[in-house]
Amino acid sequence: MPTSRIRRIRDTIGLYVPLIIALFISIFPFYWMLVGATNNTSKMFTNPPTLSFGNRLMENLHNLNDSIGIYRVLFNSLFVSLMFVLLSLTVCTLAAYALSKFRFKGDKIIFTVLMLSMMIPYQATLIPLFRMLGSLHLLNTYFALIVPQLCYPFAIFLMRQNFLAFPDALIESARIDGAGELRIFFRIVLPSMKPALAATAIYLFMMQWNNFMWPLVATTSSDMYTFPVALSSLIGISIIDYGQVMMGITIATIPIIIFFLVLQKQFISGMLGSAVK
Repeated sequence: MPTSRIRRIRDTIGLYVPLIIALFISIFPFYWMLVGATNNTSKMFTNPPTLSFGNRLMENLHNLNDSIGIYRVLFNSLFVSLMFVLLSLTVCTLAAYALSKFRFKGDKIIFTVLMLSMMIPYQATLIPLFRMLGSLHLLNTYFALIVPQLCYPFAIFLMRQNFLAFPDALIESARIDGAGELRIFFRIVLPSMKPALAATAIYLFMMQWNNFMWPLVATTSSDMYTFPVALSSLIGISIIDYGQVMMGITIATIPIIIFFLVLQKQFISGMLGSAVK
């Protein structure tokens, strides 16, 4: 066998073997999650461990629904996350556009304050928010779960950096032609920001979907629980039904995957576009 062919085979093996190992390490937790969702607790901790699918899928789903009301919890999480993404993306995009394309007194100070606010520990804001919303009698409502974090500093920073790359000459040309600021924003600037909007939307959705601490503080009844809070209630003091837990985690993972798949075309095109630039 020629030396060059041996070298190519060796290089190919050296490339793909680590990738296959990394793929296995990445996929195995999801496979274990699915196996756990179809088995009971006793089969999950056998020696050797059970790696085959069981026949308790529907039973675990039924038990999970009896424990936390899965359909209500799923509605709460979807409604809160989607409304948060829509409203937060609107607020943060408008703020980022103003901070990137308009010059006014104090604009740099406002942006600096927003960036410094990212350094404040999230836990430090819980008590002030709780007292403020409690005095307004807004606790245990969708308003309390959605509105307090709409102005998200990182989303503003991310969108502002993308708006800075948009040519000012196009905006000036549109102004000369008589277009208003809102028309310029929605018809000229925003359509070119689809990759950035997709990336920001994915980040905001994952952040809100996985948010645990604030929904735990802001909700006082199980009817308003989101997925992380509801799943935490399955962890008992002495008995834990891991079949229910794995079923709940499986259901909680599906919307994140779907949301990413819906926006992946714009997200990947944005990544490739940035690489080309």
